[in-house]
Amino acid sequence: MASKFSPSRPKAGTSLPISEPAPNSGVEDVGRFFTPAPHYLDHRQRLRNRFLEGGANAMPDYEILELVLFAAIPRRDVKPLAKELIAHFGSFADVIAAPIDRLMEIKGVGESVAAHLKIVEAAALRLSKTQVLGKPALTSWAALIDHCTAAMARSQTEEFRTLFLDRKNILIADEVQAKGTVDHTPVYPREIVKRALELGASAIILVHNHPTWLQ
Repeated sequence: MASKFSPSRPKAGTSLPISEPAPNSGVEDVGRFFTPAPHYLDHRQRLRNRFLEGGANAMPDYEILELVLFAAIPRRDVKPLAKELIAHFGSFADVIAAPIDRLMEIKGVGESVAAHLKIVEAAALRLSKTQVLGKPALTSWAALIDHCTAAMARSQTEEFRTLFLDRKNILIADEVQAKGTVDHTPVYPREIVKRALELGASAIILVHNHPTWLQ
């Protein structure tokens, strides 16, 4: 007759021995589930703190670009990419002003990253425009030149921009009148005059660029 096996119970007051799990037993060390946070998380926080405490003036272009890329690439170290973009295009301003197709030539820059950079450029141009509209053009000349430089200097094609002023030389409108090719843009004086009459402008400033994206 086969005997039945019944496991013995430990006596009161005794403890069961603890042993390491056998190899390939399927039991893993609990500690393996707790991996350290990626190193770039601390770097991101330090960079944000530096920006909040000291502003952007003391930070190099690639670090400002890092701050911008944080939102577009949340789970990767972006310092190498920021440095590569600066090395390729030349400066922070040149990076955000670069055409989307040229940005996407850089490894690590996809459509979402390129779009994010162009949004930053659009925000910067919108801010520069609000700083000159509604202000006297002659007394705000430096700001006006800065705005035109930001808006046109890095364009791939020639642009003809018209700034419309009222009788007190207050800037009332800033419009791109025409866009052309890399070395030519058509200009129609009658269209400029027509628009000036529509706006009630008393004077105009004509601005023209020469493309620099020739490499």
